[in-house]
Amino acid sequence: MKKKIFIESIILIFLGFFTSLSLPPFNYILINFLTFGFFYILLIKIFDAGKNKKLFFFYGWLFGFGYFTSNLYWISISLTFDESFKFLIPLTILIIPAFLSLFYGLASFLFLVFKPKKNLSSFFLFSLIFGVIEFLRGTILTGFPWNLIAYSFSNHIEILNITSIIGTYSFNLFCISLFASTSFLLLRDGKKEIIVFFLYLVITLSFYFIGSQRLEKFNTIDANKLNYKIRVISSNISIDRFYKDVDPIKVINDLIKISSPQNNEKTIFIWPEGILPDISKNQLKEYKFLFDNEFNENHILSIGINDIKNDGQNIKYFNSFTIYDHNLEILNSYNKVNLVPFGEFLPFENFLGLIGFKTITNNYQSYSRGETRNTIELNKDNFSVKLLPLICYEIIYTGNIFNNRDFDFIVNISEDGWFGQSIGPHQHFVHSIYRAIESGKYVLRSANNGITAIVNPLGVVEKQVDLNQSGFIDLFKTKKTEPTIFSKYGNKIFVLIILLYISLVFSFNKNKK
Repeated sequence: MKKKIFIESIILIFLGFFTSLSLPPFNYILINFLTFGFFYILLIKIFDAGKNKKLFFFYGWLFGFGYFTSNLYWISISLTFDESFKFLIPLTILIIPAFLSLFYGLASFLFLVFKPKKNLSSFFLFSLIFGVIEFLRGTILTGFPWNLIAYSFSNHIEILNITSIIGTYSFNLFCISLFASTSFLLLRDGKKEIIVFFLYLVITLSFYFIGSQRLEKFNTIDANKLNYKIRVISSNISIDRFYKDVDPIKVINDLIKISSPQNNEKTIFIWPEGILPDISKNQLKEYKFLFDNEFNENHILSIGINDIKNDGQNIKYFNSFTIYDHNLEILNSYNKVNLVPFGEFLPFENFLGLIGFKTITNNYQSYSRGETRNTIELNKDNFSVKLLPLICYEIIYTGNIFNNRDFDFIVNISEDGWFGQSIGPHQHFVHSIYRAIESGKYVLRSANNGITAIVNPLGVVEKQVDLNQSGFIDLFKTKKTEPTIFSKYGNKIFVLIILLYISLVFSFNKNKK
């Protein structure tokens, strides 16, 4: 018995590991039809064998552990830049996946608790529970909706366009069902299971057809030329600038050179997140002499930079996106709302700080959270634009990035150097494609040591600067699209999909036909 459990455990870890290969940058999506199918079959066989309920939790956890250790190993790379963090690397490689795997263990356990006797109702219950648990993973404890299985479709823009209607969580639930439906080729009571299997394939094809029609319609729309251009900057400046007293003057000069401002071209420049070492939002003006010969009244600068506020009793630090005119006067600013645990803020800081823990991205204290995510409006000297700023991993949240749809572009600034030469920057970038489709807006992404791109409202990457390359890309004409259904209703649509699956569970549990 112990030998069999050991073998099953190894199989489950490898099933999770191979499932990771379906994610960016590999995108071997077909492998999910095998891994999810076998995972579901194993759970059914374990249930039929009447094994201990605790095994269900353990088996689900093993699948998740194989999945998360293989696609989130890069988080530990952020600890290699500071000697005081290196002892945590082995723990990070294991503890974070072990924690996230608890969600998969819980999903498997709940499946056992509620599992109906009917085959199809069990299948829909399996999909429903895992889909809801994935939503919870992306919501509780600040949420970490990274590497939902839906992201394995990132290379299939036509199919992805269904997220403009149902959103990523609903699409993720559908993907779980689609991939697990291959189990019916081995587990079936009759024709109805095979019919459901082919029905999911047909629905997938219908998604492709709907997306193709959207893309074709979008391509026929006339582009409107802006009366200015937005220049998105990509840089390859080492993350060591935070630890080795890199001269900020050199960094600024490098960025100005990459930006290549032209005197007579009205341009809004977008520089990456936290790109200037040891310079706060209000201190940038001290470096105006570097801009005097390059920037004029035709130029606007937007940049990721720290903000420091002193209320007389406490000093607060914010990760900020700030817009300046050519004289480096502040026009508008946004403070990041969704902070990275341990990266930007230290949970239980009063306790963990006493035993030597600190945030990874700075040496002073945790960042403070911004109050709200507001659209930044720019109205100055014939510049008229409304931007929705998303700093770093704020781009990963689906259905929770805006309440007011009245903006022109999503701007995502990031510092991907923390990920090193890993799969992390590719995974991070892909979220921009999903947010563009869901919102029906252009996403302008400026990254240091990452992928910089302009993604149109249908998720097509129109321009791109590859990983770890310096350069710029310009947006000077756009196509306007109607507001998406998902942008109007958000994750309320996910609730409707959940109700649909609940009705399917009960319907197939009652009816023999």
